[in-house]
Amino acid sequence: MRCGCYYLELEMESTTRQEALMKPTSYKVVLPFYGYAAIAFLTATILLFFSSESFTQHYFHPKILAITHTIALGWGTMIILGASHLLVPVLIQGKLYSNNLAYTSFLFAASGIPLLAYSFYIFNMGWPAQLGAILINAAVICFVINVALSLIQSKKENIHAAFIFTAALWLLLTTLLGLLLVCNLVDPILPNDSIYYLPLHSNLGIMGWFLMLVIGVGSRLIPMFLISKYSNTTLLWIIYTLINVSLFAFFLCFLYFPSSSFYFIPVTGIFLALLLFLYYNFQCFKSRIRKKVDAQLKFSLLSVLLMIIPIVILALLILWHSLSNTTNTMFVMLYGFVVFFGWITVMIFGMTFKTLPFIIWDRVYHVQSGLGITPNPKALFNSSIFSLMAIVYLVGFVGFGIGIHFGANAILKGASLFLILSALLYNWNVFKIIFHKPIKP
Repeated sequence: MRCGCYYLELEMESTTRQEALMKPTSYKVVLPFYGYAAIAFLTATILLFFSSESFTQHYFHPKILAITHTIALGWGTMIILGASHLLVPVLIQGKLYSNNLAYTSFLFAASGIPLLAYSFYIFNMGWPAQLGAILINAAVICFVINVALSLIQSKKENIHAAFIFTAALWLLLTTLLGLLLVCNLVDPILPNDSIYYLPLHSNLGIMGWFLMLVIGVGSRLIPMFLISKYSNTTLLWIIYTLINVSLFAFFLCFLYFPSSSFYFIPVTGIFLALLLFLYYNFQCFKSRIRKKVDAQLKFSLLSVLLMIIPIVILALLILWHSLSNTTNTMFVMLYGFVVFFGWITVMIFGMTFKTLPFIIWDRVYHVQSGLGITPNPKALFNSSIFSLMAIVYLVGFVGFGIGIHFGANAILKGASLFLILSALLYNWNVFKIIFHKPIKP
């Protein structure tokens, strides 16, 4: 069966339609990731409400660790894995190597994430936590193999595929280190305690996995949805190089040059890469053929701007440590919150409703599309609910950030209610799309 990739390509001019002649991934592979991620997002917001007081304490708090891994793995990583299985054929102009590997990746991750998150919540790093970490690594290995063999099979090389594959390798390094840190909490196997390695673990995941993947996919999808002819492969290779060199520099600083001042080198490199990506998107926007930009794409473009905020907070965190030789707990928690509940969540909000409707439209209507009038894919979800979700979310996001800054539990509680409501509205629209029944002409 063809997948929604075909109809994603219909957003482009006819000169690019030939890209849709590939054999895309079955919707059966993709939908479980979307559904799981939606439920994980709702779970994370509920945990925020019941654990809000932990955000006025130290960042190495069991409940914060549980929420962080629920949102990073269950929400961000799961939906990105699902979307990647869908988009890899588009980017490489080929097909996914194995649907079975994709199913296996989902099953491993879906089983491992709740085990790990619950173990953090009760802070018991026994066999359930270790098994959860092992299953998550197995899921990532399946994904890496699938992407690698898909690239080899297609024999097509492009910058977007390079971003995705490199991001997958950084994800694997992140999860392997995470497994070591879980084991280290029970039986010390590393030279230092697990808290010492948290900056390395978190930033490899944020910059190596999320940032690399989002730029690689976004640099293809945003021009597509804007119907923009702008293309600058050289600029994207510069961004790719800057991010990877900065990550290696961060790794070397952590191992051999622990002085805080050295960390400004990789942070500066990442910041320059983000500025170049902003410029890339601005050029796409300026040269767009479609002048009207829908709410979903506006959210995706907003997520590009939000990428800058965590880098600024990270720079402030390094500056604070350089001047006082202490770690500002508030900056650490604000950094993580803005990354996962800000930049990544806004990006997912936008792209979910730009991709999922096409997937379901193709599943339901592809047979009868030539026999009569079919609904527009955008009609599969409620745009009013989407707009309400966006407003409620932004109130909750800003409010929770203010609550972290001032250490005010009352503000955190109130803001988390808005985030729960936004997650409920998101789930309502997502499952409305997934369970859509054909409308008879």
